[in-house]
Amino acid sequence: MIDVAAAPRRVAITGLGVLSPLGNTPAEAFEHAVAGRSAIRLLETPWAPQLHAPLAGSVAFEAERYFDAPRARMLDRVSQLALVAARQALDDAHLQQPLDDTGRIGVFLGSGMGGAATSDEGYHALYAERTGRVKPFAVLMTMSNAPAAWIALELAVSGPVLTYSTACSSSAVSLGEAWLRIRNGQLDLAIAGGAEAPLCFGVMKAWEALHALASIDPVDASTSCKPFARDRSGLVLAEGAALLILEEWSHAMARGAQIHGELLGYGLATDASHMTRPSIAGQAAAMRAALDSAGCQPNSIGAINAHGTGTPANDGVETAAIKQVFDEHAYCLPISATKAVHGHLLGASAALELVLALLALRHGVLLPTMHLREADESCDLDYVPNHARADPSITTVMSNSFAFGGTNAVLVARVPQIPCP
Repeated sequence: MIDVAAAPRRVAITGLGVLSPLGNTPAEAFEHAVAGRSAIRLLETPWAPQLHAPLAGSVAFEAERYFDAPRARMLDRVSQLALVAARQALDDAHLQQPLDDTGRIGVFLGSGMGGAATSDEGYHALYAERTGRVKPFAVLMTMSNAPAAWIALELAVSGPVLTYSTACSSSAVSLGEAWLRIRNGQLDLAIAGGAEAPLCFGVMKAWEALHALASIDPVDASTSCKPFARDRSGLVLAEGAALLILEEWSHAMARGAQIHGELLGYGLATDASHMTRPSIAGQAAAMRAALDSAGCQPNSIGAINAHGTGTPANDGVETAAIKQVFDEHAYCLPISATKAVHGHLLGASAALELVLALLALRHGVLLPTMHLREADESCDLDYVPNHARADPSITTVMSNSFAFGGTNAVLVARVPQIPCP
């Protein structure tokens, strides 16, 4: 029996799975992030001309490569992406199926929009084509918990299978909540992360109506997302999935697993002030909570993966919040914002960014914040502008995720077996 009152258990990260605009493996996505090679493109869909700025980060993904036709018809794109990323993470962790003791395994998945494409198609069929019919599996395809449920069914997981929908922080919350359960002795292993497939006409028009999307750069559309830059104009929507295997440390060591990193801490705080306007206090509270749960002092953090959306509101607030938490150390912290090259995967962003941040630690490199030609006056920290930077001394990273609705979630991770000061 596990003594849940015992000291908190360490949580290893033993598997990584990625389908993203930057590439369909963690290594490929990392390679492109290091090179600063943007995956943001002009959309080439029949409805793209109806958008003011038809920009997106899309995944090169064909469902027929992974699913037979009857199965594919039951899965919205978001579930397809999630399943393939989960399989990749399991393979990377060298976990053989059937999994052992599935009651001690959980699935924790974040998604902000759920089966958006199926919803969009259904509404078009009803209201534009006036067919009076939708797909027979429409409910099962659109429900937000479908991706997590399909992963659990495929793996026969009988532990907790939970979906978190906190907008842009969804997969940070899913990872943090999975971490808590392993840390506290309730689980030995979890498949955790996020998936999102929002690149359909209705969703993109809705985001356009919020005036949150970037305008097209007149010289190079791929540079349209510009976190922390004076000329930033908004975010670029993207799709993808990133799933990680979290595992109790001794459980991982006993089976000889490769350990990519250790998840140290998780902080959660809510702005409770405005639905879309970020607050310095809320973001700072989440960072402090993450440091407290990790048992780390601010000066033990070596780098930050910023939320860094490229919106006028977020970037200045995030900069101010970092200064509030880290004081003078803020000016020594390298800060990377990779949304500049992969776009904003909404509920899946945090998981993808944690994967990239972990790989950066392992390779001794700081990822660049691209398209930062001139910093905003309110954004005066070290954002690793435009070029990757070698720094093998950094062992601990903080990853920020802040959301519409005000749910701020922050993760702290480190390379394996490096003590936290």
